[in-house]
Amino acid sequence: MLRSQQWFGRKGKDGFIYRAWMKNQGIPAHELQGKPVIGICNTWSELTPCNAHFRELAESVKHGIYEAGGFPVEFPVMSLGETLIKPTAMLYRNLVSMDVEESIRANPLDGVVLLCGCDKTTPALVMGACSVNLPTIVVSGGPMLTGKYRGRDISTSDVWRFSEAYRAGNMSDEEFFTAEACMARSRGHCAVMGTASTMACMVESLGLSLAENAAIPAADSRRKVLAHLSGSRIVEMVKENLKPSDILTRDAFENAIMVNAAIGGSTNFVIHLLAIAARIGIDLNIDDFNTRLTNIPLLANLQPSGKYFMEDFFYAGGLPALMKELEKELHGNAITVSGKSIAENYAGAECFNRDIITQANEPFNPVSGIVILKGNLCEDGAVLKPSAASPALMKHTGRAVVFENIEDYKAKIDDPDLDVDENSVLVLKNVGPRGYPGMPEVGNMSIPKKLLEQGITDMVRISDGRMSGTGFGTVVLHVSPEAAIGGALAIVQNGDVIILDVPNGILRLEVPDEEIATRKRNLPPFEALTGRGYTWLYQTHVEQAHLGADFNFLKGGSGSEVLRDSH
Repeated sequence: MLRSQQWFGRKGKDGFIYRAWMKNQGIPAHELQGKPVIGICNTWSELTPCNAHFRELAESVKHGIYEAGGFPVEFPVMSLGETLIKPTAMLYRNLVSMDVEESIRANPLDGVVLLCGCDKTTPALVMGACSVNLPTIVVSGGPMLTGKYRGRDISTSDVWRFSEAYRAGNMSDEEFFTAEACMARSRGHCAVMGTASTMACMVESLGLSLAENAAIPAADSRRKVLAHLSGSRIVEMVKENLKPSDILTRDAFENAIMVNAAIGGSTNFVIHLLAIAARIGIDLNIDDFNTRLTNIPLLANLQPSGKYFMEDFFYAGGLPALMKELEKELHGNAITVSGKSIAENYAGAECFNRDIITQANEPFNPVSGIVILKGNLCEDGAVLKPSAASPALMKHTGRAVVFENIEDYKAKIDDPDLDVDENSVLVLKNVGPRGYPGMPEVGNMSIPKKLLEQGITDMVRISDGRMSGTGFGTVVLHVSPEAAIGGALAIVQNGDVIILDVPNGILRLEVPDEEIATRKRNLPPFEALTGRGYTWLYQTHVEQAHLGADFNFLKGGSGSEVLRDSH
């Protein structure tokens, strides 16, 4: 029996209540008599510009559900707009996952379509759905069209370039304002391989979406077609009882890691995939992401690691064409929401532009993916994206220039008296999961203004925070344990020598162990910002970055059974 019939198929008072109140929306009785009820989990919000077209996209999903004989019900959950929400969208990822989990479990749903686009909406919705484990399919919102500024293509990665040019006095207010109007010229999320596009690629490579989901531009009518087809497919998935636990195997996660390396995906991929794995019960750890140990090259020539944009990527063949280049490495038998294997999904894919999607034997860059660093400064790990970094800084020794928190950084970074040179290592503390709280995207610190004026464009930067997937530079992120809970990062002082050795996966503070221990003993105890509300809950229960920064009480899932019946 369909799960929804536990509500709508009842006799007596209970069935009367469930059906009668649904009928006040003009729903005829036959829609509630044994059709699969499909929830459309919608993160539409005008405060989430990336997802502002989702009302329209939901209508396409509904058409597909109706066509396949299902009954769609759209419901909202909290929406996370990366560009507006403060202090950081990441603070609320776990809250949204709880909203999704409880909304699905508590209601008469047989399957779910997740509408997600902006960075945190994708992992949050997938995490919540995995914890319930009903048939689920993902429809991403798609990237915006490539920006056009003074005869050249631009998008989100250029924000960082424009900002540095503006700070250095090389870009006027008028030019800055003009570029702002030229960049985000259509619906959709960031047009580069930032975190939003990385998450869309993640769900496709995991097998949670139909083929081509990752790259179809939001403004392209084919995005609506994919939404329609996804609506039709979820009805069949309910009939087949094809659940996330059937799809999200160890092989699926390994596929996603390999694909992320080949696309030059965001470092945020690590923290989100770890959280998803823990929800579905797959044993995944941070060392599994270490592409120093694999032979996967960078195949996608996309910003911020390359030249082109997501729109170009789609026209060149999209993710199926890239995955076909990896077929010798991928676990081709991994099942997907289509009911077919991942290999079957990309079997007919073609590449139409080898400058954008290169061949595995002639890659865009042999350096790819994520490097996991270990050492006395990051005992549980840290991450670095070598394809977005400077080769000359992959082995570097420098003295630390320390910022105790984000306010200290903002107060000092443009101070002409800041004791810093191009060989220094910028260290930002207390921007980790508990310390900030929420682990903001501030790790790619701006270059000190006086060095910008000298033409310096990159430095080694280290923090326990994250950076936008649109960012670039020689940036060490997700240092774990974080400073706020007494990790070694907390005791770094100005002038301490730090060694970064990416080829050997080492990040080390050149301070004797005895001195480190002494400094740690003098650290103040951690105190939450508040004694109430969600922020207190977050700071009390969030796990460290190397575990996915989920709440410690959300590991695994609770399933789809409702614990009590209210009527």
